[in-house]
Amino acid sequence: MTVWKTSMRNFFAHKGRMALSAVAVLLSVAFVCGTLVFTDTMNTTFDKLFAATSSNVTVSAKGASDSGETTSDNGKPPVLPASVLGEVRGADGVRSAEGTVFSTSVTVVDGDKDKLSPTSGAPTIVGSWNSNEARTMKITTGAAPKGAEQVMVDADTADKHGLKLGDGISVITAVGTHTAKISGIADFTVTNPGAAIFYLDTSTAQRALVGESDVYTNVNVTAAAGVSDAQLKKNVVAALGGDYKVQTAEETAEANQKSVEGFMNVMKYAMLGFAGIAFLVGIFLIINTFSMLVAQRTREIGLMRAIGSSRKQVNRSVLVEALLLGVFGSILGVGAGVGLAVGLMKLMGMMGMDLSTDDLTVAWTTPALGLLLGVVVTVLAAYLPARRAGKISPMAALRDAGTPADVRAGWIRGAIGLVLTGAGGFALYLAGAADKATDGSLWLGLGVVLSLIGFVVIGPVLASGVVRVLGAILLRAFGPVGRMAERNALRNPRRTGATGAALMIGLALVACLSVVGSSMVASATDELDKAVGTDFIIQSDNGQLITPQAVEAAKSAPGVDRVTEYKWTEADFTTPDGKTLKDTAITAADPTYATDLRVETVAGKLSDAYRPDSMSVHEDFAKDHGISVGSKIEIAFKDGRTGALTVRAITSSEAVVDAGAMYTSIDTLATYVPADKMPLDMLLFASAKDGQQEAAYTSLKDSLHDYPQYTVRDQTDYKEALKDQIGQLLNIIYGLLALAIVVAILGVVNTLALSVVERTREIGLMRAIGLSRRQLRRMIRMESVVIALFGALLGLGLGMGWGATAQQLLALEGLKVLDIPWPTIIGVFIGSAFVGLFAALVPAFRAGRMNVLNAIATE
Repeated sequence: MTVWKTSMRNFFAHKGRMALSAVAVLLSVAFVCGTLVFTDTMNTTFDKLFAATSSNVTVSAKGASDSGETTSDNGKPPVLPASVLGEVRGADGVRSAEGTVFSTSVTVVDGDKDKLSPTSGAPTIVGSWNSNEARTMKITTGAAPKGAEQVMVDADTADKHGLKLGDGISVITAVGTHTAKISGIADFTVTNPGAAIFYLDTSTAQRALVGESDVYTNVNVTAAAGVSDAQLKKNVVAALGGDYKVQTAEETAEANQKSVEGFMNVMKYAMLGFAGIAFLVGIFLIINTFSMLVAQRTREIGLMRAIGSSRKQVNRSVLVEALLLGVFGSILGVGAGVGLAVGLMKLMGMMGMDLSTDDLTVAWTTPALGLLLGVVVTVLAAYLPARRAGKISPMAALRDAGTPADVRAGWIRGAIGLVLTGAGGFALYLAGAADKATDGSLWLGLGVVLSLIGFVVIGPVLASGVVRVLGAILLRAFGPVGRMAERNALRNPRRTGATGAALMIGLALVACLSVVGSSMVASATDELDKAVGTDFIIQSDNGQLITPQAVEAAKSAPGVDRVTEYKWTEADFTTPDGKTLKDTAITAADPTYATDLRVETVAGKLSDAYRPDSMSVHEDFAKDHGISVGSKIEIAFKDGRTGALTVRAITSSEAVVDAGAMYTSIDTLATYVPADKMPLDMLLFASAKDGQQEAAYTSLKDSLHDYPQYTVRDQTDYKEALKDQIGQLLNIIYGLLALAIVVAILGVVNTLALSVVERTREIGLMRAIGLSRRQLRRMIRMESVVIALFGALLGLGLGMGWGATAQQLLALEGLKVLDIPWPTIIGVFIGSAFVGLFAALVPAFRAGRMNVLNAIATE
């Protein structure tokens, strides 16, 4: 009980000093809980949506995916003959059945040719209005579509794009372009996670999406009273046979959930990873806080020991304070996490994915996990300071505050740090020297962990040297004030090292990712310059295939010399070693593709692969299956016949552009695949006539004006798009890392604040002998800047080492250019100085307001 009372007294006596540590715990726990609440809420939203939109049993084509996606090689959704509807209606246990048509391989534009697609990455869906949709949509304005001239749109899409009744829109598919006017606007009765949905009547949807009037993509079946979904499925399968995909409502919802599960898990675990980094940084803050509090209470603890307190009691007293801190910070963190989840939902709403707070899901495991993590991490972080407190002897009551440095412990720490750093460096060397990226990645992970721990352990030793160098460069110009700032930073190297290490972790990751991202862009750009011999690349940014009409429009553009078509399909390969490889990708292109893409060959000529009944394979595939130039591979084409193709070329497997592709000509593909089953082009390559690049660029864009689903890019545009994609990903990662850096800044603030309290008497004496308030504040700010720059130097140096090693592994995959983004590195280093200035504002201000006489009288 005495220990508990002592701990409570000390905790509330130093509540101001504990506040920043509590904030670090709060932020870390909030990020964990916010991530879990947000992803659980998204799961709940999708579960409700999929449950509400699934009929008792759904019948679809054998080629349709389980999740209902409708992409196919020819740009049309897989379909069922209309006769299936009658057979289903005749099955036992069927109350009603309805044929529907829908597709996601569409682009919808308004009258100005502006896309009406979601900006969140959610799909654009065009389908037939049916009774199943009517269960989840309520018409709020106008009426359901009737006839070819009418279309209905969901309310969210109408609001985002300012659509109203009577506005004209165009639905662009592989079949062609269908134009209609908005007849109605329907609102969701369940949460819409961001999709843009347009409805046509059934006959119009059949013609516009499939180009046929006697087919459906799905048949939605409703069970008669007393018939379970499982029994209804059996009855339908019995009526149809095994030629179609038949799923119950539960199976359909589960398949749909799996289609978004991958994205959800990546987002969830990535955010939890960053929360873990924030926890790691917070550990340094907590260790520093309790170490300084223990040092400041040395005499007090000595007196407690002198009057009979045992080591265990002192130890437990500090751990109980940590427990209180962990509980307090974690409880606030759980609440803040729910608020963070709501904020993320609002942010997603601004990006186009609408999530209702009505679906907010807080499982009991979320606050339990948050509290457990916060308390355990805080108590573990306080263990070393608590152990150190327990070692304080009763004689410490006769000395000034502060514990003497343990020189032997410092040497041991330095030796361990050097061993760990050396082991980490050696592991990074092995990663860079690896022959395979998979083997090297294991060494890279080990090297990152060991070198990081090594730098943390050896931090106090490095602080002594690095701070002196920084002081000589930056602080000596400020005279005595600068020298005092340097000595204050050197006074306790262990504290400086721990404070700098907190900032080091976040900046090391920033530097590493900057090097990797910059090297990827530079490597891809270099590879494009070397390999791509065409002027323009035409493709859809949402994966929509290129229609024959668009191909003809591109070919007819003035100034264009040639257009190369590029198709992709799957086939079953039977190789010379007798193995059959199912669903293997094969690329069909015009012979000019051998010029448009300069692929290195290790045997034969790539141009020969475009001869009749010929193909190429890549080097690894040839080695695995004993293939050489002249070998024959039996290929059963999807939706076509089987033929034997002769291998005329073997390409290098180290290519970056089109890596691992196996080529044949479009004419060869057309020999074995019927015209109505031929896959559409994935993209086009266009080359301008000599000296007409600019004119051809303009004419291509003009010719494809009526096809806004496709983008024309020259090589410069393509490189910029690649750079933007990687840049956007890095910006998201930097934003998440900002949490760890914020916690590190709190650590600097806390260290300075406690340092000011520790030096209260010293500050009073300096003020008494003439140090002005302005000089005092400057001294503290410069001390903070030096600590921040120390952490930045360690972090940026370590991160660039990690990044350079990671690039060596990427080189094994063809990304061979190492590019150090010096503007970013220098900007981060300079920004660290401003971080130090910002962190010192409050401690410097409080130090300047001290009463000189009271400060001198402080023991």
